[in-house]
Amino acid sequence: MPSRIQQLLEGRDNSIDYEELINKHSWIVEKDVNCILSPDSDGLLCGLLMSHLLNWKIKGFYDGKVMLLEKGLSVKDCVFLDMEIFRKDVRSFGHHMLLFNRNSKPTNWENFENCIQPNNLREYDGLHDFRLKYPLATIHMLLGILGHKFKIKIDEKAIAPLFFTDGTFNVLFSYPENVLNWLNFLKATEEDSPLKTIFLSEKHSVYNLMLEMDNFFRGRDEITVARERGDRLRISQKDGTPYNLEKHNSTYFISEEAVSRIKRFIQILSEFTGWKFKEENWLWESFDLFRFTKGDFKGNSKRVNSQNYAELLKKNPLSWAMTSGDNIEYTLEEPDMLP
Repeated sequence: MPSRIQQLLEGRDNSIDYEELINKHSWIVEKDVNCILSPDSDGLLCGLLMSHLLNWKIKGFYDGKVMLLEKGLSVKDCVFLDMEIFRKDVRSFGHHMLLFNRNSKPTNWENFENCIQPNNLREYDGLHDFRLKYPLATIHMLLGILGHKFKIKIDEKAIAPLFFTDGTFNVLFSYPENVLNWLNFLKATEEDSPLKTIFLSEKHSVYNLMLEMDNFFRGRDEITVARERGDRLRISQKDGTPYNLEKHNSTYFISEEAVSRIKRFIQILSEFTGWKFKEENWLWESFDLFRFTKGDFKGNSKRVNSQNYAELLKKNPLSWAMTSGDNIEYTLEEPDMLP
């Protein structure tokens, strides 16, 4: 008898139309675009790749509680990488589960018109498809898209950070059926796809992969300090208080120590991937600071259901993610507004 996951996956063998996606979101292959990153390894990998390949400029960071953005710049002039923004006139690219029930889409769902999103592409929702949600990181889909347009060489050493980010190496062996289905969707078996080198290479024995991961962890751990892992830039505390930031007059900049640590991590990513770390494209100072309100259903003793989801969407959240079957984390655009 087929397992539950096999039953859920039955008939879901469609694949992405990269040409159609690029035609709709042509900005993803344009040069010299400003971007705002999530400050974790996935966001940093996306920024490193886009800076290396297309000379994108990293103008800020957003973690769901605070946003740093180059002073005077508007979010309409930027692309958010590794975070979906629920605003029609803002471009973004993320991979979280967002829709609760595809049979009753919110009336303002068109706010994601300028968002590249794997679960939305397949009309996956939390009510019916949570076990089938996109299992990889933003960087993997980004590589699939760019690989359709450009020749991208993936060094063997690149496997370590690309398996590390967002716990990909854990997901591969915990949910193999779903991962294989999504690799098929992303056309990873195609000869020119960078994803083929990452996921289908026969050169990587389990032992060699463990050695590469061990080397990567050692480099990351050398940067780690108390309360801060070396693979992310911490810009806020749990309660939303800005962190690692200093203010001069009305301008903010990231502390010298935090910049030094995260630059070391980006350099590690660069050494493993072969993607050049163009320091001139990365901004660490001259920021405006924006503070938002972060909440979640569990913390407010709310169940994940149609009524509570609809109430959340009526508040026009800036971003959110269904992080488990029984919780949604969200950000409201208050007290500050997007510039």
